[in-house]
Amino acid sequence: MTTKPKARKFRIKRATPQLSGTAESASAPLRPVREPAASTTRPISVAPPTSAPRPSVPTERPAPAQPTDQSQHPRPQQPETAPPETPQPEQTPTRQGEVSSAREVAGENDIDAIRHEGLTGRQLRMARRVAQKHGLAPTSDFDAVRLLRAKGIDPFQRSNMLELVVPSDGGRQPGEPDGFENLPARTDQNRNQLPQTVPAGRTRLPSTDLSPAEQRVREISEIQRDIGKRRRKKLGLLLVRLAFFVALPTFLAGWYFYQIATPMYATKADFLIIQNEGSGGAGPLGGLLPTQFATNSDAIATQGYLQSKDAMLRLDDDLGFKAHFTQEWIDPIQRLTTDPTNEEAYKVFKKNVKIGYDPTEGMIRLEVVAAEPEVSAEFARRLISYAEQRVNNLSQQKREDQMKDAREGFEKAEAERRAAQEALVKLQVESSTLDPEAVIAALRTQITNYETLLLEKELELAALEDNARPNQAKVDGVKGDMRRLNDQLTKLNQRMNDASEGENSLAQMAVNLQLAQADLASRDMMLQSALQQMEQSRVEASRQVRYLTVAVNPVASQEASYPRKFENTVLAFLIFAGIYLMISLTASILREQVTS
Repeated sequence: MTTKPKARKFRIKRATPQLSGTAESASAPLRPVREPAASTTRPISVAPPTSAPRPSVPTERPAPAQPTDQSQHPRPQQPETAPPETPQPEQTPTRQGEVSSAREVAGENDIDAIRHEGLTGRQLRMARRVAQKHGLAPTSDFDAVRLLRAKGIDPFQRSNMLELVVPSDGGRQPGEPDGFENLPARTDQNRNQLPQTVPAGRTRLPSTDLSPAEQRVREISEIQRDIGKRRRKKLGLLLVRLAFFVALPTFLAGWYFYQIATPMYATKADFLIIQNEGSGGAGPLGGLLPTQFATNSDAIATQGYLQSKDAMLRLDDDLGFKAHFTQEWIDPIQRLTTDPTNEEAYKVFKKNVKIGYDPTEGMIRLEVVAAEPEVSAEFARRLISYAEQRVNNLSQQKREDQMKDAREGFEKAEAERRAAQEALVKLQVESSTLDPEAVIAALRTQITNYETLLLEKELELAALEDNARPNQAKVDGVKGDMRRLNDQLTKLNQRMNDASEGENSLAQMAVNLQLAQADLASRDMMLQSALQQMEQSRVEASRQVRYLTVAVNPVASQEASYPRKFENTVLAFLIFAGIYLMISLTASILREQVTS
C-alpha cells in the first residue's frame, strides 16, 4: 500500500488589495496544508498591481514522487523548492503557492480539531474500518472520523465496533476489505505514521509476496486454529477424565442399586418414658418440672442400651440376628459371612437399627431394617421389650436403694428406743420405788413441817417462862413436845442424808432415772424422725416409678424401603464429582506452585 507523497501547500487569500514586495512579506511564514488525494493543484502567480506590466517568471511544479512497493513504508517527502531566480533590480519577486477551496479549508480545520482530541491508535483504526464498511474513501484515519461524523455515524459506538468482527478463517465476501490494508505502518525509527493512498492510474502487478497485513492475518488465523485445536484436545481429555472418574463409578453405583441390591424392609416405632403423675406435686418443685426433663437421663440410658452390643447379643440369642443376615439370597455387600464375629455383626446391627431421641418431646424413635418385613417387625417388638425391662430395672434399683436406707434407719432408731426403755424399767425395779424424787420431796416436806412445829413450841415455852409464876406442868409439857420434835427431825435428817449420799441413795437413783428418761425421750424423737423419713422415701420411691409407653406400634411393611435407588445414585454422583473436583484443584495448585 502506498500513499501520495506529502507536499507543502500555501494558502493565500484570493482578494488581496496590495502585496508588498519587501523581504518581510516574501519571507512571511505560510501554513502548510495537506493535499487530499482526489484534488488537483494548479500553480498560480500573484503579482502586485503596478503601473507597468511585468513579465511573470515561469514556475515549475515539484516532480511527483516515485511510486513505492506495498511492502515498503514511504517516508514523508519534503516539497521540492523552485530553483533560485535571477534577481532583477526593479522587479518584485512573484509569490508562488496553491489556493485551497473553502471546503478543503473546513475539512482541514475539522481534521486538526479531531487530531487534538487525543484519540488512540486503536480508535483511529476502528474509524478507518467503519468508514470503509460504509463505502467511504478517507485519506487518513482522522479524515475517516470526519467523514463518519459528517454522515451522522458515531465511529466509536459499541454496536458499530461489534459489526467489524469477522471470522478468523478468512471467510469474507469477494471485494470486502479485510480491515488491515489501511493500517498505519511502523517505520524503522519505531514511530507511527498515517496511512498513505495509492497513486491513481498506476497499474499494479500481482506479487507472490504477502503484505504484512495479510501475513499478520494468516498468522492470527493459525494461532486461532492452534488455540481451538488445543481447547478441543483439553476438552476431550476433560470429558475422558470425567467419564472415568465420575460417570463410570456413578453408573456402577446405580447399577448396583437398581439391579443387585437386596430390597430391605423398615419397621418404625415410637415410644416414650414417663413417670408416675399421681405424686408429682408431693415435693415443692414436683409440679414445675416437665415430665420429659424428669426422664431425660432414663431416655438417654435406654437409647444407649438399645444401641449397645449387649442388646445385639440378646437379640441374636432370642431371634437369630446373625442367622438372618447370613442368608445366601442377600447381596454380598449387605450379607454377613458364614461365621461372623460379634464385631462384624455389631457393625451390621448399628447400620440396620437406628434409634433417635428428641429431648424437646421426650420421644424415642426406633427404625429396624431387615430383609423380611415380618422379621423386621419382630426385631422391633423385641427391642421395645428390652427397653421396657431396662427402664423397670433402672427405676427399681433406685427405689430399692432409697427404701433400703430409710428402712435401716427406722429399724435402728426403734432398737435404740427399746433399749432405753428397758434401762429405765430396770432402774425403777432396782430402786424399789417408782419415783425417788417424790420420796425425797416428801421427806423435805416432813422436815419442814417438824421444824415449823418446833419453832412454835419454842415460842410457847418462851411465853410461859416470861410469867412470874409459870405453870410448871405446862412448861414441862412444852419441853417434852420440843424434845420429841427434835428427835423426829434428827431421824428425818438422818434419812435425808442417807438418801443423798452413796451409790444407792435416792438422789443417785433419781439422777439415773432422769438420764434414762431423757435417753428414752431422745430415742422417741429419733424413732419418729426415722418413721417420717421412711414415709418420705416411700413417696419418693413412688415418684421414681417409670413407665414405657409405646406411641406407635411396629407394623410390618409391605414395600421395600431400602435401597433408595434414585437418591443413592444422585448421592454417589455428587460424592464422586466432589472427590474429582478436590483432587483436580489440589493438582492444579501443586502444579502452579512447582512451575512458578
